[in-house]
Amino acid sequence: MIHESDEALAERLATAAGVILLSLQASGEFEGKALGNAGDARANAMLMHELRTARPDDAILSEEEKDSVTRCSFSRVWVVDPLDGTREYSEGRSDWAVHVALAVDGVPTVGAVALPGLGLTLTSGAPKPLAPANVPPKMLVSRTRPAAEAVFVAEKMGAELLGMGSAGAKAMAVVRGEADIYLHTGGQYEWDNCAPAAVAAAAGLHVSRVDGSPLVYNCANPYLPDLLICRKEFAAEALRLAAEFVAAE
Repeated sequence: MIHESDEALAERLATAAGVILLSLQASGEFEGKALGNAGDARANAMLMHELRTARPDDAILSEEEKDSVTRCSFSRVWVVDPLDGTREYSEGRSDWAVHVALAVDGVPTVGAVALPGLGLTLTSGAPKPLAPANVPPKMLVSRTRPAAEAVFVAEKMGAELLGMGSAGAKAMAVVRGEADIYLHTGGQYEWDNCAPAAVAAAAGLHVSRVDGSPLVYNCANPYLPDLLICRKEFAAEALRLAAEFVAAE
């Protein structure tokens, strides 16, 4: 039997979860918040079953599972968000995602981000060349609550603000060339950004915390409040301006 690589496993499972979510959405069985809850549960059940079967010796951190710090004793941990952007999914929008990632010794090593509403799955195993930068640069922010820090940085850089839903959708918009900078300071967890970070890093983008330090995964507390994913030519200025905003507060 041919062993399935970590990259292929992540891509297969993220895509399959997307199929489940699209089918549920189309069924009309649920609406609104109930649709999001059902989608989270069904996608998570499949992902947990498949990961435990395919990688029984690895740990798993999922938004939809009860967490245990025993995972911190594992070198390899799968970090999963079965439905990133529940609100957007429930509203029938396309800016939601499925995240399946593998962190090895705290490093986001393998990632797949499915964008089922767009029929795409982007992976760390098959990065595509980056498109040319947008002129002026485009900066992604929450469509409902843009962070003051991101707005400040965008104004200083002369960047155009682009509102979008889930973290995965925003990060992949940078990978796909629709935008250039994703600066987030509003609070996230490891499952919100591990797969996007892995895919973005493999594509050749800058990936870090907003203070420039590395993103570290499989921590006892999975809260990971901020990140910067952007084209490398914008990284130094974005980090400098973010620090300037913090110093002025």
